[in-house]
Amino acid sequence: MRRRLDGRRHELAVAADRLYPGTPRAGSTRLLTRDGWIPATPLDLREVRLGWLEDAPAPAVTGREPEAAALLPEGAVAYPDALGALARPRLFEDRTCYRLLKVAWPELTFTRARYFDGVSVGEAAAHEFAGHESAGHESVAHESAGHESAGHESAGYESAGYGGGRPPFRALVGDPTDLRRRPALCAISTLTLRHDRRTGETSFVLHWRDPARVAHGGGLFQVMPVGVFQPAHESAGAEKTGLDLWTCMVREYAEEFLGRGEEYGDGFDYESWPLYRLLTDAREDGRARSLVLGVGVDPLTFATDVLTVTALEAETFDAVFGEVAASNSEGQVVGRIPFDAETVRRYVRDEPMQAAGAAVLDLAWRHREALL
Repeated sequence: MRRRLDGRRHELAVAADRLYPGTPRAGSTRLLTRDGWIPATPLDLREVRLGWLEDAPAPAVTGREPEAAALLPEGAVAYPDALGALARPRLFEDRTCYRLLKVAWPELTFTRARYFDGVSVGEAAAHEFAGHESAGHESVAHESAGHESAGHESAGYESAGYGGGRPPFRALVGDPTDLRRRPALCAISTLTLRHDRRTGETSFVLHWRDPARVAHGGGLFQVMPVGVFQPAHESAGAEKTGLDLWTCMVREYAEEFLGRGEEYGDGFDYESWPLYRLLTDAREDGRARSLVLGVGVDPLTFATDVLTVTALEAETFDAVFGEVAASNSEGQVVGRIPFDAETVRRYVRDEPMQAAGAAVLDLAWRHREALL
């Protein structure tokens, strides 16, 4: 069933989208959002403030409920146990992460969590949905795929026997955008634009995520870089010092564009790190711009993303990254894709992209004048 999920994530996401007919979307995409989560104009990353709540209430749903246990083989307490034993991705570690509690631009509020907290709910719900779809609900996915752009009506699910409802564990989670219901672990999805002022040409890089290597988003395209928002290491004090979107983004640039490992160590000095200095100096003098476009939730897995875009002048991009490698530890890389209306439309509407990646592309195109 896990292989089925990984092999059909795009089709399943299209179908899961139709379970939430009244929820706002990010642009023209499937990414679920809330009023106020997508600012009317992009925010400079430096304007965004990050708050911390030390004693946050526990989420209402954790993935250890009877509805989730029904999905597991004997002996597994939660979904990560089964995934680790039967279909373990290469990158699968229960590290400290930041759980999003509140979106009130220009501030985001977080508390602590562990990576498996998110897997226990989001991947379990996706697995459950794949099982329901395969057990006599093939017509649902087919109907949804054929009407992806025709709104978000739930009639297909009613006729397929869902009664307008959702599978049991998914129903228990309720509204995916209710940050109190589940551990909403956050990722940062960054569209990276290379802009040549002399020719006017702009391009971007995409990532195809290999399901054998990653626990989330396997088999789908995604913008690049993307990473779970988490401290660089597990040492004492890292939780508070790591609560910074920009340093997390630079680490992801190092790992996904340049092939660096994830070992940073206690007391890592960003200010003396050449890549950090290059990108930060470029941002300070205007050769690079990093903007925040909003927050959204994937309808299949409940993955929650801060949507960002970094536009770099061509000379700066080339000096920092050179020729981007064709692959990295998480999958294959597709580079120098034209950032134009037709290409953006194709990836947003037709290609198997993660909802967050499609939303970043869609919103970035809408705000291209502000970005470039």
